[in-house]
Amino acid sequence: MTDTQKNNPLHGVTLERLLNELVAFYGWQGLGNRIDIRCFNQDPSIASSLKFLRRTPWARERVERLYLDMLEQAARAGKR
Repeated sequence: MTDTQKNNPLHGVTLERLLNELVAFYGWQGLGNRIDIRCFNQDPSIASSLKFLRRTPWARERVERLYLDMLEQAARAGKR
């Protein structure tokens, strides 16, 4: 691991894994409420979401931000 990636929580995490963890944590409905995009709200699936997120940088950035928020929230809950 290089020094530039040492503190990056997204390093080594695939988009598919990230999305699966978000769906497990929030569910499709919760994910769609937080990020209002069609692939989360209408007939959601991992495959269609991955296809959309790989082609749409702004949506991927929002999903990555939500993932980081989820990690932070989980870390806070674990410290109680």
